[in-house]
Amino acid sequence: MRLLFLRRGVTPAFPEPDALTPDDTGLVALGGEMTPALVIEAYAKGVFPWDGTEPIPWFSPDPRMVLEPSAFHASRSLLRLQRQQRFRVTVDQAFQDVIERCANEKRARQHGTWINGSIMPVYLDLHAQGVAHSVEVWDDRKVMVGGLYGLALGHIFFGESMFSAKPNTSKLALFHLCRMLDAWGFHLLDCQQDTAHLRSLGAYAIPRSEFLERLTCALTAGEAWGGAATEASTRR
Repeated sequence: MRLLFLRRGVTPAFPEPDALTPDDTGLVALGGEMTPALVIEAYAKGVFPWDGTEPIPWFSPDPRMVLEPSAFHASRSLLRLQRQQRFRVTVDQAFQDVIERCANEKRARQHGTWINGSIMPVYLDLHAQGVAHSVEVWDDRKVMVGGLYGLALGHIFFGESMFSAKPNTSKLALFHLCRMLDAWGFHLLDCQQDTAHLRSLGAYAIPRSEFLERLTCALTAGEAWGGAATEASTRR
């Protein structure tokens, strides 16, 4: 493969997606400057930053893990937790807190986090622009115990990270996100990486070429984020 090296200030930074060839890890480019405009361009071309260290690594894996919002698989324990209504779920009420909690989440077999360098300030800017969004889960003491965040472009949501301070709370956040995305007509939730955990929730891997085709359809379908929602519905 021929690795692309991005130059600062050059727009567009990426060629058309078909001109990018990922290596075995999904890496397609290095460099550039982490800015909101570059991040939006990257996602619109099926590329995402792995972390904020320089030179910034940009990935477009093949295959790509996706989840259709209507196909989210809720286990019996998750449905029972939902019915108990022990937690309140909100949208875009604590984006900075969510991304900070995701950055500090301890994950098995991982050292550190990819939410470093200039990642956080850029995604905070994207949230201010109405591009990045969060889902929060609160207990009865109004303490945030789970959540996730990602980007919405057109009819596709790009999941970035999630955290749980209590069992199944990140799954509860994803469950409510998928309900909303389905109601708003979203085509896909991009999960990026293939993991057994995501497969258990209904996600599956598709060839990169298929992902790019579906990405194009989702982007050309117009904006779909509901916008005004601040508290996720607990009813069908």
